[in-house]
Amino acid sequence: MIKQDLVQNIVERTGLPRSKAEAAVDTIFDGMKRALASGDRIELRGFGVFNVRPRKTGIGRNPRTGTEVSITPGKAVRFKPGKELHLLN
Repeated sequence: MIKQDLVQNIVERTGLPRSKAEAAVDTIFDGMKRALASGDRIELRGFGVFNVRPRKTGIGRNPRTGTEVSITPGKAVRFKPGKELHLLN
């Protein structure tokens, strides 16, 4: 599923014009991006939790040459599914 699929789903379920549905999806995603960028946790009950965790320094390999490459520390967004998503397995 891509962003346009979400927009189309909103249009079909609510009858909103496509431009307003697209603006709603963009607003939600922008809010999520801002929250994660500031280090906040996003919890969507029944769906899951998004949070930012530090990524450790490490050593990886270049898949083409096999040479070792150092991986710089940074931050990564993690998603932990909620109980309702676990039931889908």
